[in-house]
Amino acid sequence: MNTAIEEQLATNLYFDRNFDCEAAKILPGEYYFTNKPMLIVTVLGSCVAACVRDRVSGIGGMNHFMLPDGSGDGAGPASASMRYGAYAMEVLINQLLKAGARRENLEAKVFGGGNVLRGFTAMNVGERNARFVLDFLEAEKIRILAQDLNDIHPRKVYFFPATGKVLVKKLKQLNNYTLVKREQDYAYRLRSNAVSGDVDLF
Repeated sequence: MNTAIEEQLATNLYFDRNFDCEAAKILPGEYYFTNKPMLIVTVLGSCVAACVRDRVSGIGGMNHFMLPDGSGDGAGPASASMRYGAYAMEVLINQLLKAGARRENLEAKVFGGGNVLRGFTAMNVGERNARFVLDFLEAEKIRILAQDLNDIHPRKVYFFPATGKVLVKKLKQLNNYTLVKREQDYAYRLRSNAVSGDVDLF
């Protein structure tokens, strides 16, 4: 059995009364995509979320990933950090294409990479995440329409794939420890599990 942490389709679906629509909440290591008029929401600290959609069909989705702090950039046969970030992006893009999106119509908005985790500052996890997602999308020739990266505040991101609309709320006062604990736990799981070998993408 493969114990590597992999992107999973979000299972936290609910009806959002504020926006009067179906919604999916995604956590670190999850993604969600849809062709319905619904909302995808996440809260980001040092993690990054890419909101990617087909501007013609409205099929779109969001992922939420943190690059593990591998032993250096590009060290070893395949840097774990690049491997995991690339995997997270490719899973989302491939799911969109399988659902009927066309690569030439894809556009993106990217968020996160805040410096919010104590002890991660020296590793620049947020900054590395932000640089990674920009480089990846440029290499894939997917146009970036908007970005809100780095800074020191967590963010709550609301993405409406059907229209491409994104609302971002900076969480200046994070009164609970939930977000920080969630990202620390996720980072620990990434370090503790082997990064998967060959990835089969469709």
